[in-house]
Amino acid sequence: MSTLPMEVLHMFGDTIMKVVPITIVLAVVFTVLTHFWACNPGKPWWRKSEIVTDICYWFFVPLITRVVRVGLLVLGAAVVFNIHGADDLIAFYDNGHGPLAQLPLWVQAIIFLVVSDFLLYWFHRMYHGGEFWKYHAIHHSSEEVEWISAARFHPVNLFLGTVAVDVVLLMAGISPNIMLWVGPFTTFHSAFVHANLTGPSGRSNMSSPRRSSIAGITPRWSRAAIPISPARSRSGTSCSAPSGCRKVSCRTITASMASRCRRRSAGNWPIRSGN
Repeated sequence: MSTLPMEVLHMFGDTIMKVVPITIVLAVVFTVLTHFWACNPGKPWWRKSEIVTDICYWFFVPLITRVVRVGLLVLGAAVVFNIHGADDLIAFYDNGHGPLAQLPLWVQAIIFLVVSDFLLYWFHRMYHGGEFWKYHAIHHSSEEVEWISAARFHPVNLFLGTVAVDVVLLMAGISPNIMLWVGPFTTFHSAFVHANLTGPSGRSNMSSPRRSSIAGITPRWSRAAIPISPARSRSGTSCSAPSGCRKVSCRTITASMASRCRRRSAGNWPIRSGN
């Protein structure tokens, strides 16, 4: 009898056990931050509309992306490098391989962030135009955007985006051990840019006209960089913003809030900023 179903169930359980404490920490952090610096005060994040939907995405995304990521890594090793056995696969990926694996981990982490940021920027542009918008529109569908909204993604948006980029970079030789550094950073960053917080200019944390990307390379949140036509934006009620905090449409989240929903590790981090 095949042990694959049991292995998948074990992977699911392991992922959930790691997502839960991360979620608790983020919930506490953003509860405190929004208590003092909320852009739209008066309603805690757990009372937002569609909270059940956001929670489902939050826990579903790391489960499905981990399985797909592992599957693609196994397939890629077999097709490209002719590696098939379980022990050979572990040895191949465990600490990376090739010239990239010889670099210090901190250098590999920087390379991973910069290259993935560049690739995801162009994936993001692709999703904001043409036939791909219908997949990305789900990420912009929250009526009230909060930190927990960050994981709202269509599977196509995840697979042809963060999952594909992760697989390519790990197959290129970067050690998965960098996820111990990159994972916490990108998970917090993704939640932060979606949180109901006042930005440095006094506006919503998401609504700054221009924000640098996670690696500081590409203008991922620039309206000038990734425009959305009015036909593709969903109209809705606006958040009631206090003085000094600009009104932000909660349903029409334009490219200034372009999502970095990243679940960076091989399955242990709930969100890796997507597109």
